[in-house]
Amino acid sequence: MKESKSYRISNGSHRLSEQQVEEPESYCWPPIQNLDHLTGTAKGSQDTHLSIKTFEQYCTLESSSGTSSNPVQNSSSSVSFSPDGSPSSQPETQSYLIDQHHSPDNVCASPVSHSCLTDDADDLMHKIRELESAMLGTDSDIPEMYNISNEVRKNEVSVEEENISQIMDMISRRDLKGLLCACAKALAENDMLITEWLISELRQMVSVSGDPLQRLGAYMLEGLVAKLASSGSSIYKALRCKEPASAELFSYMHLLYEICPYFKFGYMSANGAIAEAVKDESTVHIIDFQIVQGAQWMILIHALATQPGGPPKIRITGIDDSTSAYARGGGLEVVGLRLSRVAESCNVPFEFHPINASGSEVELEDLGVRPGEAIAVNFAMMLHHMPDESVGGHTPNHRDRLLRLAKSLSPKVVTLVEQETNTNTAPFYPRFVETLNYYMAVFESIDLTLAREHKERINVEQHCLARDIVNVIACDGPERVERHELLGKWRSRFTMAGFRPYPLSPLVNSTIKTLLRNYSEKYTLEERDGVLYLGWMEKAMVASCAWR
Repeated sequence: MKESKSYRISNGSHRLSEQQVEEPESYCWPPIQNLDHLTGTAKGSQDTHLSIKTFEQYCTLESSSGTSSNPVQNSSSSVSFSPDGSPSSQPETQSYLIDQHHSPDNVCASPVSHSCLTDDADDLMHKIRELESAMLGTDSDIPEMYNISNEVRKNEVSVEEENISQIMDMISRRDLKGLLCACAKALAENDMLITEWLISELRQMVSVSGDPLQRLGAYMLEGLVAKLASSGSSIYKALRCKEPASAELFSYMHLLYEICPYFKFGYMSANGAIAEAVKDESTVHIIDFQIVQGAQWMILIHALATQPGGPPKIRITGIDDSTSAYARGGGLEVVGLRLSRVAESCNVPFEFHPINASGSEVELEDLGVRPGEAIAVNFAMMLHHMPDESVGGHTPNHRDRLLRLAKSLSPKVVTLVEQETNTNTAPFYPRFVETLNYYMAVFESIDLTLAREHKERINVEQHCLARDIVNVIACDGPERVERHELLGKWRSRFTMAGFRPYPLSPLVNSTIKTLLRNYSEKYTLEERDGVLYLGWMEKAMVASCAWR
């Protein structure tokens, strides 16, 4: 009696059939709060299960020294790494078994022979062979299938070994930027093993008190940890941070405003366009869709107070939701009072109209437009917070809706100031790389202006920049509110809404050039097609333009 032959064909997988990891907590600066435990299960074509169990991770920001005392654990993984980071064993491969019956003798001994529908063993064997042939091909096909499978497996092993070799080389060279990108790529490809390994390595290399890349790396890493924590969950758990006292945060934001020209550039260029558009008007109504502290309008009030023929009557509608109250030390009434005092000191007739709502909630009737007013609409670093058609689900496209609303007011001018980066529709990995390159320039510019040992620098970066960075990296859907677009896309949106460009005055250009003399020569100013770009070492950072 011949024994039946069987061929074991590996599916070439190098993922763990089951691995246990720890769930990072949702983090903020300085306190850390927990995310809900998440469990994700995936089922493959060979009933292969990948189970991501509950995991817990500690924040890099808990230790600003840049050393890691909380490496990522992977206790149940069949792959481990030696102290030098190299793989000490290979993951188990998934496999399946194919049985081939090659002898009638085997039929008699098999359970099939005990439940035959015919007593003719030859007939039964013929039917079995027909079935096998239809499912698997002829016997001669099996060795070829076996060889192909082995070749595929070897190729996959070769690619994985090369990947690990490259990572080991980056670790030895302390290539922080390369490792951050490698970790993001592994996470994008759902390679949890490499992701966890790199997170533990990166924790030893980043520091919120280090050089610009180490500091940015700390926040980029927290974004990766948060992204990992939300795996398998359809709803991202929003960052829940205990904010600093309002006076503290206001001082951090003011310090950032002073040490970097990004905000001043935006405010000055927008104010120049507005001042030019309303220079002959007696009543001006400025609608600011995200007024925050109202610092932009203090400058404009002073400018309009000195124009020939006397200042116009100024009415400002300030829009901002209540969640920004902590940054102002109170509601919008605080902004109104502050601006009223400035206007009074300049003998400018002034009125303030607060709207306590998000820009996405504002409708025409909320704006209180009056006949005879010269209207100026201001979108300064605000529109990128509005969702558009790319968010999906049932989220309305408020980005384009607000532009159509502004156009319906027949404004004298509409100003736009936005960061020149693409984080709206880009997939996760390109979005990560874009964010890394963009904020690297920001952190370098801060490092040049504010001494690294400055006691307030960490607070400035944590409270004014870090949460935006983490939001871009870790959040998706409606939870991601930092959705920047390049000027080319904004141009298309304004054109579709019926606007045409309003060229900025040469006086604006010269005024900003004078401003930049107070900063580093590494800042650049360029005008292209009526748009002003503020750059850092030739990299465009902020774009400013006007429309009507």
